[in-house]
Amino acid sequence: MTGRWSAALAFALTLALVSGGCAGARAEAEPPTATPPAAPARDYLVFVASEATDEVALVRFGSDGGRIERRTSVGIHPADPDGPHGLAIAPDGRHYYVSTAHGVPNGYLWKYTTDGDQLVGQAELGRFPASLQISPNGRYAFVANFNLYGEMVPSSVSVVATDAMVEVARLDTCAMPHGSRLDATGARHWSVCMMDDVLVEIDARQLEVVRHFMLTPGGEHGMPGAPHAMAGAADMAGHGMTLPAAGPSRCSPTWAAPAPDGARLYVACNGSSDVVEIDVASWRMLRRIPAGDGVYTVAVTHDGRTLVATEKRAGSVSLIDLATGTALARIPTLRPVVHGIALSDDGRYAFVSVEGKGAEPGTVEMIDLVERRRTAAVDVGQMAGGIDFWKSQPSR
Repeated sequence: MTGRWSAALAFALTLALVSGGCAGARAEAEPPTATPPAAPARDYLVFVASEATDEVALVRFGSDGGRIERRTSVGIHPADPDGPHGLAIAPDGRHYYVSTAHGVPNGYLWKYTTDGDQLVGQAELGRFPASLQISPNGRYAFVANFNLYGEMVPSSVSVVATDAMVEVARLDTCAMPHGSRLDATGARHWSVCMMDDVLVEIDARQLEVVRHFMLTPGGEHGMPGAPHAMAGAADMAGHGMTLPAAGPSRCSPTWAAPAPDGARLYVACNGSSDVVEIDVASWRMLRRIPAGDGVYTVAVTHDGRTLVATEKRAGSVSLIDLATGTALARIPTLRPVVHGIALSDDGRYAFVSVEGKGAEPGTVEMIDLVERRRTAAVDVGQMAGGIDFWKSQPSR
């Protein structure tokens, strides 16, 4: 078994430990509906990365359903998987960026044109670069280095200047950082650390860690500075370097997403199967919102009213009313190991990547946010993960 396959196996085992088993019990089947879903009035295009097949697919969804428009190979290792994990599209829509996780030992960030998939550049980052987002001005990429190699020590977030494709900063955060999201102004960046029950905020203009938030149920509190500066021999406040057990006593965070106005932040607690809502200004928890079993990634709709959540152990996608904190719908996915979320520009659809298990292909599922049900699905490469919305256009 090669080192990169070992890393991939370690990643799967880590998720199994943190999630209590990626697939677990599936959500119950959707009730039959009397009417077919409404056909979209426009065509929607999303890019999705498939980690096991080293490819990125452009998926088109329109009035005739969904289909793969084209596929592109990613990486430099012909015999072993490079493992494209995260994917993000530049705000101007001209380029997309892909993180490949399985380097020797470091991974890379790749830059491609959205028109024709032409490789523009690459940058070497840390160990197992995973989730990423591009700043609103398009000048920087923020990539969480998940780090599956060696000791359970604090890892980092890499900042890459996208014009030159040069890493300009590597900021230490905490053990196994995941999720990488900025507010709409580009001033604040957030990531979470599964092994430390902590959310970390970076000043994205000064490029420094400014505060963190402890997420353990019953011990929620915000503090200034970097989280690892507090770690000590007494293992205070859950900052230890040992692998924690999943369960209701731990958050085991996997994602953070801001509201469109940046006033509130929503953190997926995979271990406790709920979402922590944080007031950004006061840096205090407002509430814990119940979610499906093993909530993994979250996104807030453009109008700020609905939280879209993927749930790994339940095998479902939930639509949660943020005014009341109650589920509007829970939609089972066609395959297990649901992963990421991308929202359409008009707020009508959520596009969800699903990894699948074993030899199963990955899937992109289209969720109608008005009708609150799945309306289409497209098979893509195995272990579909990173996903982002590109654009919509008049139907062909």
